[in-house]
Amino acid sequence: MRISHLQAWQVRMRLAEPYIIAYETIESATNIFLAVQTTSGVTGYGCAAPDLEVTGETPESVLEVFKETIQPSLQGSDPLRPALLLERLKPSLQAHSSALAMADMALHDILGKVAGLPIHKLFGGFRDRIKTSVTIGILPLGQTVAKAKDLVAKGFKVLKIKGGRNVEQDIDKVMKVREAVGKSIALRFDANQGYSVEESLRFVEATRPAKIELLEQPTPKGQPDLLGRVASGVHIPVMADESLMNLRDAFRLAKRDLADMVNVKLMKVGGISEALQINAVARSANLEVMVGCMDEAALGIAAGLHFALARPNVVYADLDGHLDLIDDPSAGAVILRDGVLFPTNNPGLGFDLPD
Repeated sequence: MRISHLQAWQVRMRLAEPYIIAYETIESATNIFLAVQTTSGVTGYGCAAPDLEVTGETPESVLEVFKETIQPSLQGSDPLRPALLLERLKPSLQAHSSALAMADMALHDILGKVAGLPIHKLFGGFRDRIKTSVTIGILPLGQTVAKAKDLVAKGFKVLKIKGGRNVEQDIDKVMKVREAVGKSIALRFDANQGYSVEESLRFVEATRPAKIELLEQPTPKGQPDLLGRVASGVHIPVMADESLMNLRDAFRLAKRDLADMVNVKLMKVGGISEALQINAVARSANLEVMVGCMDEAALGIAAGLHFALARPNVVYADLDGHLDLIDDPSAGAVILRDGVLFPTNNPGLGFDLPD
């Protein structure tokens, strides 16, 4: 079996409901889809969700990297040797993590399809489902509470509230949301690097009665010591997100005890293979892992889901990036029931893109 043809194309998907985070407003998402065809008739699919702020990429840069590097490197190769092929790609794609993730996904999709197994079973099959949080962007207080109540009515059991612009307003929102949704709904908070150490400590102490499950990336990613100061000074788990971009970051965070948890997003670390290695570092340091996502198509969400299902210490999921995307060509790649995500259980990533 050899790779006979590769094709990449971009799809711009509008969001049904634009949202605001600490540093930008998001109204649409452009993903790059990849099809890798083989001489045996098996086709593997992947996608990239470039984000200039997070991955340093644009849709145009991903397509250029595909044309200049991925396509010539993979053409004619044996697709059942993903470790070898990805190792060849890494040196050229160090600054193109979502492009690497796209190739990684397609190769593992082929591997799973040839083996006749879903990827999560191929890599361990620890669980068969996982609860996901759903995100509430930065909104006025009344809209935040109304959104929270609506999401709970739809079956979600975990809410992630975005903030980081005004600590006092964030405190008020969290307290009011807790009052509105009751004690049984898990609340998480993501400051998206918007707080100082002092604001982080103030936020955690003031929201203590709300019993927040975790605090995500409260301080700037370029100052990891600040994250460590917050983690050592509060009673709830502090998660590194933007501070973790690769395997070396995971080692540094773990070695210096700068966080209690890490958020592994396939698009920022380079795919399933890299995520598994980062997860091993996290487990060795007794750090829990959350699998996160960008604004990405359901196909990308499926890849993150398979990673999460394969490993026991991936205990949290924030895989909601596909929910508001309009005209996602991979809609149906994952199954959502009452806030719980299931794979399709078809081989590979479990979904074939339409011709």
